[in-house]
Amino acid sequence: MSILSLGLSFGAVTLAVMFSGMPIAFGLGAVAVSFMYFFMPGSALDTVTQNVYEEMASITLLSIPLFILKGAAIGKSPAGKDLYSAMHAWMNKIPGGLGIANVFACALFAAMSGSSPATCSAIGSAGIPEMRMRGYSPGFAAGIIAAGGTLGILLPPSITMILYAVAAEQSLGRLFLAGIGPGMLLVALFSAYAVYRYRKEHASALVAYASAGPGSVKSAMLDDHVFTLAEKVEMLPRVLPFVILLIGVMVALYGGYATPSETAGLGGIMALVLIAVVYGIWRPGQLQPILSSTIKESSMLMFIIGMSLLYSYVMSSLHISQSAAEGVVAMALPKWMLLAVILCMVIVLGFFLPPVSIILMTAPIILPPLKAAGFDLIWFGVVMTIVMEMGLIHPPVGLNIFVIKNIAPDIPLKDVIWGVMPFLGLMFLAILLMCLIPGIATGLPDLVMGVPK
Repeated sequence: MSILSLGLSFGAVTLAVMFSGMPIAFGLGAVAVSFMYFFMPGSALDTVTQNVYEEMASITLLSIPLFILKGAAIGKSPAGKDLYSAMHAWMNKIPGGLGIANVFACALFAAMSGSSPATCSAIGSAGIPEMRMRGYSPGFAAGIIAAGGTLGILLPPSITMILYAVAAEQSLGRLFLAGIGPGMLLVALFSAYAVYRYRKEHASALVAYASAGPGSVKSAMLDDHVFTLAEKVEMLPRVLPFVILLIGVMVALYGGYATPSETAGLGGIMALVLIAVVYGIWRPGQLQPILSSTIKESSMLMFIIGMSLLYSYVMSSLHISQSAAEGVVAMALPKWMLLAVILCMVIVLGFFLPPVSIILMTAPIILPPLKAAGFDLIWFGVVMTIVMEMGLIHPPVGLNIFVIKNIAPDIPLKDVIWGVMPFLGLMFLAILLMCLIPGIATGLPDLVMGVPK
């Protein structure tokens, strides 16, 4: 069988398995083992466990369960609600301040957890009811949280970026730094849209109230309650420890005091200490949900990683990935056209697959042509991450959409989807700006770690 026929068969079988509803890890493993059985020497099957173990025996991957522990410690405690409440109190006077507070709360929580679903769940459970109670339309409230949650895979520590660093053989520290500028850009764009949309909804509520005549019920959006300075100051003590946690982890990592894995362990221990001190969560019964969540999520994620790496190994052994990369190079596409084609492929994959699988399945194919075309793989890693963020909030998979639907079941799915559409446009704008000004991503790592030779 020719490489082309083999590659097409490999892709078709993979799609069929994915559409069958089989769990991703089992699906990828089944496809890989099947093609090993039919198209590779019989002895290859004897090395399945060895290959999976060797691929996963990376000190960088060790940081994933530790960062998940840190995120679970914060997400399963009242920290998310306290963080949101403090942001709301301090930004209440700004038009759309409640929406902006949720964006900033998502950004800070994402930087502590590294997980988009965890961010959506922790901030959304408090933020969405509060926004709706204050007159925000359900779709707008859902869109802010769903989009803000995507920052979990862009702002460090990002589990997705850890995997990209392993797949692309790039510096994890440099990649983490590269995500900060674009992350702040998205926070600014999301906040600007929150102000614009708030003004629009506020004006509509004002017109409706004025036209309804005397005695009509005023929209909650027209409530002009202002927090006192005492109320604002009262919020700070419960938030400052988690800001200190975030700063401590970043200083340890970028100050050269600890490796990424050591930093992840430090962050996990500090998070457990903080929830014990601040919230009194230290008894075995209280810690059980945190540890259980960490084990379940880590096991699921590591199993997906292991099967994805086996899948990539089979692709490489059958020369499918190399031939695909050579085919893309042979097309002799202009530099930016090549980037557009690859990003479109990532967008399509985002319809069906989570970021973890996309990175591990596509890296062997797309990275060699991009490197040959002269693209900075650190810069591309950030761009690809934003594109995969879009996959988290667009159907049919749209993981964050379904997380929002779970915590706010009375909001129609149609409203949630329409609520996230403007944020997809803002992400696309951010990608265009990064193409025009690459320094948005590469400037900070170059400044801190020096320009790579």
